[in-house]
Amino acid sequence: MSQINEIISRIVKFRDERDWAQFHNPKDLAIALNIEAGELLELFLWKKENEANPERLKEELADVLIYALLLADKFDLDVQKIIEDKLNHNSQKYPVDKAKGNAKKYNEL
Repeated sequence: MSQINEIISRIVKFRDERDWAQFHNPKDLAIALNIEAGELLELFLWKKENEANPERLKEELADVLIYALLLADKFDLDVQKIIEDKLNHNSQKYPVDKAKGNAKKYNEL
């Protein structure tokens, strides 16, 4: 079992021990993910980029990742594969010779 699958198993075990699966439909997981991402963003509001509290950042980022992994689990997605597929797709959209050091979107390169 990969490390990511072990982490997902631990998250699911934590959830199931508390009987929270009943609340974790895809819509609510996606909403929770967005709310936690907003809480992560809030850490940077009105601050310079390096002034966010690192401990709070770890907590909020963990919440984002947990909800993302629960959503992937809900759809029986292989997290490693979907990330690898996305990286491969993006490498075609953003070839190094055109995208290196450039923040433009792929259709503007």
